[in-house]
Amino acid sequence: MSSTGFKKIRAVTFDAGGTLIEPWPSVGHVYAAAARSHLSEDADPEALNRQFRDAWEKRGSFDYSRESWLDLVRQTFRGISSDPDLFFHELYDRFEQPDAWRIYDDVIPTLELLQERGFKLGVISNWDERLRPLLKNLGLAKYFDVTTISVEAGATKPAAQIFQQTLENLGLPAESVLHVGDSTREDYLGPQQVGMPSLLVKRGSTQTTVPHILASLSEILALLPNIDGRQSRL
Repeated sequence: MSSTGFKKIRAVTFDAGGTLIEPWPSVGHVYAAAARSHLSEDADPEALNRQFRDAWEKRGSFDYSRESWLDLVRQTFRGISSDPDLFFHELYDRFEQPDAWRIYDDVIPTLELLQERGFKLGVISNWDERLRPLLKNLGLAKYFDVTTISVEAGATKPAAQIFQQTLENLGLPAESVLHVGDSTREDYLGPQQVGMPSLLVKRGSTQTTVPHILASLSEILALLPNIDGRQSRL
């Protein structure tokens, strides 16, 4: 992958879930733990993972509101709990806690080196009001100049509006801002609508169906030159 096409880049924005962080040990494990006191027997985390994935794939229009998450939880617990509304608030609050998430190993070293090289950094995420405190409690908020969240922006990726709002907040033209994420539709094709270059991160993947796929976030560092002559540790 050549760095030729990235010489104009002055900022890098990232998706959050699946790119910077992931539920830990899994969505199913977190759901099972939060619901334990409300069930006659412990729920199987792997069963919850399967039903969550199925519900997520079939979700259709999803605005990341509390009501949308409640509907998803109801589908995830179908056949496991007759009334997941009873413990929904516990599930919802649980995912704001830092110990329900894991930061990927390649994230902090990459963010630190990008900052050191002079790049502005941002987050563009389909998420809700829990993301800002979560990023702060995980120690990630300090790295970002701009955080754009769908419930605040009034649009979800891949809509052009959420990317355009981020560009305005960064004060940079589209061709100077690289977006990185794990969704082809939301993070690779979405930003290209407004002229932003984009890269997909698929950790450990060897697929070549999309021209620019990162096996690790650290691969960004080989593509982006230092800004204003700054020197980094690489």
